[in-house]
Amino acid sequence: MEKYVFTGVDGNFGRKSAEIALQLLDKAQLVFTAPTEKGLVEYQQQGITTKVTDFNNPDSLVKAFSGAKKVLLISMPFVGEKRRQAHKNVIDACLASGVEQIVYTSLVNASDPTNPSIEKLDHAWTESYIENTDLDYIFLRNSQYAEAMISNYFAMVENGILANNQADGKMAYISRQDCAIAAAYAMASKLKHSILNINGPELLTISDFVQIGNEISGHDVKYQVVSDEQDYAIFDKMGVPRTTDGDFKKDSSAPFSSDGMVTFGKAIREGKMETFSDDYYKLTGQKARTVRTMFEDSAKYQIGARHSVDA
Repeated sequence: MEKYVFTGVDGNFGRKSAEIALQLLDKAQLVFTAPTEKGLVEYQQQGITTKVTDFNNPDSLVKAFSGAKKVLLISMPFVGEKRRQAHKNVIDACLASGVEQIVYTSLVNASDPTNPSIEKLDHAWTESYIENTDLDYIFLRNSQYAEAMISNYFAMVENGILANNQADGKMAYISRQDCAIAAAYAMASKLKHSILNINGPELLTISDFVQIGNEISGHDVKYQVVSDEQDYAIFDKMGVPRTTDGDFKKDSSAPFSSDGMVTFGKAIREGKMETFSDDYYKLTGQKARTVRTMFEDSAKYQIGARHSVDA
């Protein structure tokens, strides 16, 4: 029986992918992995095969992937050499254990050398590394999670100003839940050597986003464009670390590094994130959630805490 490995099923993204996988594939085909035994208990109770894996322990990965046809690699939340090495370990383990295909959660416009986002550098590196192996692949180039900006919107309600450096740039914001659903469908699909743009159903400026939030919530938040330097200063004041090696505040509304967020905002401003396609619908047969729908049930669409012990 063909085996399908879903990594990181204890995380926000991985848990949703696991839920959908159980609807698309036979339970006996599934192997769920997480870096701790605690993160696997709920799946063990359902009779699903589980493996404890550490992205920094190649031997654990080879054992977990042995006999699998496909592996889902959910990109790690840190940035730079640490993330690249973790991804490389997963890819090398796929090769060593005879895996046929890897499904990787990437970023819109990842391969564009003019895209200033530092986040995309690791995604471009990972895509290139996979492409230069014998592995088949599906790259899911996800748009920005709407949850991140919904959380940011509500964090700014008290002072009434949401300020960032995106200006009039556009992004097809998508729910993290929809990205996770797409990953499960990609794992269950017969696609080969594919690059899919997983976008939301509409291109919006951040002003559009804020206006939708105001209409649904009744608040009166104003958008204010700031320079890149001013954006860094805002995050510094919030105690947000510049890099993912810094210390993250518990329950922060911005559980990301400011280097990542500011350069991402710059990429949006410069039109590098305007990718817009119907690949999500083609893959899943479903329409992605709108920002309006998510604001209408906003308690379900918060970004939540950083979730990774593979550090």
